[in-house]
Amino acid sequence: MPELAESIKAIQEGAKEDRFTYLTILQYHVTSPEILPILNDVLQDGDLTQEIGWDLVQMLLNIQGSETCLETVARLGNPREVVIKVMEALEGLAVAWHDEVIVDVEEPGVIPDSKIPGKFITLLGMLAILHQRIKTKYPSRFLGPSLVKVFEAYQPTPEMTASIINLVYSLSGKKRPPLPSRKSSINVLNPDHDGDLSKNAPDPEAEQEDPKEDAMQRKLLQSFVTCILQRYANAHDMLWSPRLLEVYNPKKNVPGKQTTTEAFRENEELQKRDAVVGQLVALLRDLGLNKCSPEFVKGIYEGPTHTDPLAAFNDFSSVDDIHLSPGGSVCLVAYWIFSKDVFGSDSPRPEMHIFPDHAAMLARFLGREMQSEILASPGIADALLAIGLGLEHRQLITAGDEANLMAYHHNLTLISVFHPDIKVRNAATSFAGSVLHSDPDDHNRLEILEDLLENCMFASLKACCITWLKEELIAAKQGNLSNQFSSPDVIERLQYSLFPDMLSLNESSTEALVDFWAQNNLFLLQVANFAYFLFTGLKELVPAGMGAAVGQRFVEPLIATTEKLSKAEGADGEDRMQLSILADRLRSLGLQ
Repeated sequence: MPELAESIKAIQEGAKEDRFTYLTILQYHVTSPEILPILNDVLQDGDLTQEIGWDLVQMLLNIQGSETCLETVARLGNPREVVIKVMEALEGLAVAWHDEVIVDVEEPGVIPDSKIPGKFITLLGMLAILHQRIKTKYPSRFLGPSLVKVFEAYQPTPEMTASIINLVYSLSGKKRPPLPSRKSSINVLNPDHDGDLSKNAPDPEAEQEDPKEDAMQRKLLQSFVTCILQRYANAHDMLWSPRLLEVYNPKKNVPGKQTTTEAFRENEELQKRDAVVGQLVALLRDLGLNKCSPEFVKGIYEGPTHTDPLAAFNDFSSVDDIHLSPGGSVCLVAYWIFSKDVFGSDSPRPEMHIFPDHAAMLARFLGREMQSEILASPGIADALLAIGLGLEHRQLITAGDEANLMAYHHNLTLISVFHPDIKVRNAATSFAGSVLHSDPDDHNRLEILEDLLENCMFASLKACCITWLKEELIAAKQGNLSNQFSSPDVIERLQYSLFPDMLSLNESSTEALVDFWAQNNLFLLQVANFAYFLFTGLKELVPAGMGAAVGQRFVEPLIATTEKLSKAEGADGEDRMQLSILADRLRSLGLQ
């Protein structure tokens, strides 16, 4: 390691050498932060930096505190050469992210002491300067590939997302508006905004820009930001749908218990999530995405099922070749609805209806591999629910087309089963029940319930179905209605789905019974409560002779099963308590 004084002398005097020799000198002597101010002074020689700037990017990026030198390289180096090196450096960061996540397999994501976010922010600061300096006929051909590399190196942290926002504001020719002075504000290095633009050297190969380029670059930025919005929403629990439910139904909030809306209002980290998304949406508005028109909505669900908007960034000839992220567009619509109803913002009105628009969106995004789609894109699933809730709240139900309620309801229930967050699952369950009960056709409602009871393989969803059936029976009685739910015919039709033959349990092994209980306990507890409600509170709906048959095929085998399982080895206290509750409820029916 050379002495500091020796390095200073070498860097100052070596600039007189040929460029190849000087680069060799720099590689040897520029190894610590202490030497960087001297190097930055030398780099003020525009001719020198024009020639060697692009060779310094990777070398300087690995030295702490090199931001000022790299800013000088961005301002004075050959912009077309330096931008290539910045893209290469971003590509290297993408590989480094992968290596860090592999190392930290127990908790994948951003490692707390990682140097990568700081390098990413520095490189984006350089890009903001470089792209404004490049004066070519088709600047979009430089911009598109750069944005792809940025996205590949991006991780959805608040700070890295803030640097994305800074970059796009710079590239769009707009300055980022001052952020509110609150804890949720995120400020990162932004040399294009805070630096001296007069220091920028001109592009030595400047050309007159094509008139079509403005629209092309704007569309690239729109597409890019929708991709970032999708990535951020999928990585962070925004919980738009649970919060909307709390706002729409405040009487259902438990007194004294903190609501999700209150948590986001009081927790600094949660505030940051809202702040970042709000800034991304504001950025899209400034880029011209400020109307939820029928054309915009149809563009979300009429395109191909799986598309990568960034794939076109390296090969496009017109604005029509560049597409928004469908998932990001869904998040944008959801946030427009959410911010209007929760924050009172001036968001565009959604020009769409549940049928056909929202139903088509659900079908498009869930596709055939529903579980994997929901788990891979939990933010989009939450956004889809938020849109549905907002449309129902606005009574934007149907645009006159025939509504396939069963398919729509089926897709909602899939979110209630597969979404990883219980609050979103509960919101989906609540919305699915509301949609079901709001259908004016009682035949449709009964068919949906029957289909779920007969064909659904998820005990939790069948348990919800029992609740919805109970609500239909109560509504028919209280409203003195004459419909599918007001006569014994409904129970006669559903009895074998509600109270199936359990006699085979008498011959099952303890191991098989343990599996049976694990898979069906939620449904069994719910249906036992429903049986008590039916046989004690709505006896007029019980078909003649059904009680004895249910007792023989359903109640007696289940009671015997609970007794066996309670004595089984390995049964924990929670299981024993639930088994006892089930047995007591079944015995209270008096059918055994």
